[in-house]
Amino acid sequence: MATRLLLISDTHVPQRARRLPEQVWRAVDEADLVLHAGDWVDLSLYDELVARATALLGVFGNNDGADLRGVLPEIARDTIEGLRFAMIHETGAATGREKRMDAAFPDTDVLVFGHSHIPWDSVTPRGLRLLNPGSPTDRRRQSAHTYLTAVADNGRLSDVTLVKIAPEEVRGG
Repeated sequence: MATRLLLISDTHVPQRARRLPEQVWRAVDEADLVLHAGDWVDLSLYDELVARATALLGVFGNNDGADLRGVLPEIARDTIEGLRFAMIHETGAATGREKRMDAAFPDTDVLVFGHSHIPWDSVTPRGLRLLNPGSPTDRRRQSAHTYLTAVADNGRLSDVTLVKIAPEEVRGG
């Protein structure tokens, strides 16, 4: 059975936004699994996602304090529909990322990461899929606030879509 995924990162609530945009909450409701690649900033967002999401997998980021580090790992791993996923907040510079991640995550099919707020979708020479959803609340120099959706099914990742958040949906971002 296919698993609908929502990938988010760098939410920075309440520093960059008072709350997640409603568009993101609707995506949470539609997803079978939410993956959050760190920089939550406040434990209350984690608690909200735990309460609302069907399932949640997350890691802490460099802006997350002891409370979040107490409930989240630095690296999370899970097998979803036959695909070996790993998630970490930071992967370092874009230059050389594919080679470094191939070496760091040899038994992984899909690596989800954040930190840069820059959407990323590439495949390493070994075949590792690298995905960064950007940020739904702090676009920095990007043209839009973003997140990713995808479908994992029978050992395949499909329908990977970068979703731009409508400007009227963003509050305090």
